[in-house]
Amino acid sequence: MAYEKLEATPLDYMPCRYGTSKLLFRGPARDLEGRYIAFLGGTETYGRFIQRPFPALAEDALDLTCVNLGWPNAGLDVLLHDSEILRTATRSELVVLQVLGAQNMSNRYFTVHPRRNDRFVQASALLRGIFPEVDFTEFHFTRHMLGCLALLAPDRFTVVRRELQDAWIARMKLVLSRIDAPVLLLWMSAHPPQDCANEPAIGADPAFVTRRMLRAVTGTRVQLVDATLSAQALGQGSKGMMHSQFDANAAAELPGPAAHAEVAQRLIDAIKAQGKR
Repeated sequence: MAYEKLEATPLDYMPCRYGTSKLLFRGPARDLEGRYIAFLGGTETYGRFIQRPFPALAEDALDLTCVNLGWPNAGLDVLLHDSEILRTATRSELVVLQVLGAQNMSNRYFTVHPRRNDRFVQASALLRGIFPEVDFTEFHFTRHMLGCLALLAPDRFTVVRRELQDAWIARMKLVLSRIDAPVLLLWMSAHPPQDCANEPAIGADPAFVTRRMLRAVTGTRVQLVDATLSAQALGQGSKGMMHSQFDANAAAELPGPAAHAEVAQRLIDAIKAQGKR
């Protein structure tokens, strides 16, 4: 499910732009002339409904500016389509890159909007051939479309899932190749990395990403930070989140302030271990 209207909330995100980017990031705008850590990711990194998301909490504890380049519902495609994000990341002391799901990327089977990566644009002839009984004009969002296909025909959906996973590895390697700074790859999820992602329904984010996929993109310069959320943090639900009544359901599906505090502490420890403080 996508949550489009960022303004429909009492929280002021102080939107700002960096350089030539067409995206409005969460403010206040940070000075990019000095030393800083760049935080790249999706809705959680942006901190929707969160007054102090984990990039801001990390900045409180570190002697370094933390630049929030999170974008709601982002997939890897938005990072590759926005050269300013990668340029800002490359000039940083360190990059924290949230592990994003594999569902919001263009691939051999379907295309997504270049900036609104959760928006399903078109199915390819390959996908229509695998699912000839499906009217793809009924879908507007990738998660809805993929969830319906997985439930309709789990066996046929296997090839789609494999394509998304292979595309994720290739796309992630491409993103990382364009960032010269060291990278902490942030796993922020209600579950730890798994060996498989074969559930008929689309599981908790990051969708379809497995332990094998993470091993394929980590190494000396790219290290994984496992910030699997505790039951205590998840049990807090939307407590402390700032949102309108209209957005209550959307807020309930996102990690709250307690979860952000946990993630921030894991990152602070990892960043200090890198010698960045």
